[in-house]
Formats: sequence, structure tokens, C-alpha cells
Amino acid sequence: MNKKVLIIEDNDDIRESTAEVLDLAGYETFTAKHGKLGVEMALNHLPDVILCDIMMPELDGYGVLYLLNKNQKTANIPFIFITAKTERADMRKGMEMGADDYLTKPFDDIELFKAIESRFKKKEQSANFNSGTGNSETVMDELRKKGKPRPIANKQIIYVEGDEPTHLYYVVKGQVKTYKRFKDGRELSSSLYRDGDFFGYESLCNGEIYTDNAATLIESDIIQIPKADFMEYLLNHQAVSKTFIGLLSGNVRDKGKQMLQLAYSSVRKRVAEALLQVATKFGDGIADNCTIRISRDDLAALVGTASETVSRMLADFKDEKLIDKTGNAINILSLERLRNIKQ
Repeated sequence: MNKKVLIIEDNDDIRESTAEVLDLAGYETFTAKHGKLGVEMALNHLPDVILCDIMMPELDGYGVLYLLNKNQKTANIPFIFITAKTERADMRKGMEMGADDYLTKPFDDIELFKAIESRFKKKEQSANFNSGTGNSETVMDELRKKGKPRPIANKQIIYVEGDEPTHLYYVVKGQVKTYKRFKDGRELSSSLYRDGDFFGYESLCNGEIYTDNAATLIESDIIQIPKADFMEYLLNHQAVSKTFIGLLSGNVRDKGKQMLQLAYSSVRKRVAEALLQVATKFGDGIADNCTIRISRDDLAALVGTASETVSRMLADFKDEKLIDKTGNAINILSLERLRNIKQ
């Protein structure tokens, strides 16, 4: 179906010549010689774009734009003002009222086509962005399919602090941690990721180098999605942008909580919180019981203390019947009691 263009212009020569050029280009055109008639035709025909002069009898261009913006059926139709050079100072008023673009008379055919095509492209991008609202799973699945699956062995580095980000990462199966490493060799883990989690998006969204490191905790299957594909989906699909805004907000909240714990909580409380964090991410328990598998060093990095200190705390928790150990597994006997540990 041909795109429909409404031309509202009181100058007969400009109105008819513009319609003739657009007809030859394959558009379906409607014309109105003053603003009042233009509003009526816009409501009757619902064009895909409106070209409108500013200074006209009956109702000027500002009045046309105001009335169309108040009507739900016409409020989102792209609106381009046609203005004489002497009226260019008035264009700021038109843009503030919601006009999308303007053409300065006299304009040539190329300027006309570019202005109209630009509006159609913007509208299509907006439609694609909003279309993500009702089918978020489909859009997110499409994004994941843009990447390549890659098996990564246990304890392998995925990216390093200071690197330029080139991919978004998705955990198909496995466990991943992000962490800071200090000059004295100590580590502080910032986040844990499991099956179904994205990671590495903070630096992509900020346009900055990585501020932390990422590594696998166990053998993992990771999808690497190219930066260009991620940014395209982020900008053009509401479902994707909404998802990652939520993830970023959650990260800010979690890291703020972690900083407060490091500043004010005892080591005993921090070890309990670290066990609960791992249980939430990787546990296989039901109700109040849970079994987790994490090395002493990785647990110490979550707590922000030495591994020897963590070992002493785990021994205390075992004596208090809060946990039990079977090989490399930690059996949490009561999640509730861990949560209730005081300072």
C-alpha cells in the first residue's frame, strides 16, 4: 500500500507542484488550501505524514499542529512544517509544540524526499522499539541467537579489568563470578551468575573499559553476543532496554549493600551473608536446607577477607550445627538461622 501524504499549503503553485512530485514518486497525496480543511482531511484520511505551511488563512500551521496533537488518532502522525526563510525564527516555536522537522521554501525534490523518508524511518524504528513490549521472550531469544556458544573450562578467565568490551555474555549452563583483584593478590567478588544470566553488560552500556574481571567457577557453556548486535537490540527494542535497565538497577543495589556490609558488618555476619548469596544463586536445597559447592578461596573473595579466616568461621558454624561438610560440599542445615546471625 502506498504511503499517504497530506499537504496543507495556501499557495496553489507550491501545493500542486509538491503533490505532483510526490505522486510521481509513488505516494498517495491529499491537498488542503487552508488549515481548517487540513485538520478535517487529516482526521478523514489519517495520512502517514503531514506537510504544513505556517502562515495560512482560517487556521495557521501552529493551530493545525495543536489540534492534531490533541486528537489521539492523529497525535503520532509525523508533522513537517513548510516555512519561508523569513519565518525560520518561528521554527523553534513549532519544534517545541511537537513538529518533527521543517522544510524551508523554496526546497528541491531531493530535500522533500529526504525529509519524508527520514520521518518514515524514525517512525519505523519507534514501532520496532515499542513492539518489544508484548513479546519480550521472543526478542530476548533473538538476541541470544546472535551470539556463538563457547564451552569454557573450570577456573578460566573470560575477560580482564582494563580490556575493551567486545561482547555481551550469557550463561547457558555453569557458574561465573566477577571480581576485583588488588595489587597484593587479594580478590573481592562483586557478582555471581548462573544458568540464564547475562553478564558483562555494565561496561557495554557505559561505553567504558571493564572495571572488573570475569571467570568461571565450574565448567560452563557461555554464549558470546557481539557488541554491535547487543547495542542494536538495546536501542531498538523496548523489551531489551527494559530488561537491562532492571539488571543495572539491581547491580547498583546489590553493590551498595555489599559495600555497607564490608564497612559495618562483622566477619561472622559477612561469611553468613556470603553463604546465603551462594545458596540463592547455586543452591539445590528445598525449604530451609541447601547444599552448595564453592572453594574456600572463592568464598573468601565474596566475604572480602583471608581464606584462613573463612575456614575458622566455617568451623565455628559447623560446631553450632549451622552447616555440615561432605567432601567439597557445604550443607547448610538452616538458611533461616544463617539469616538471623547478628553482628
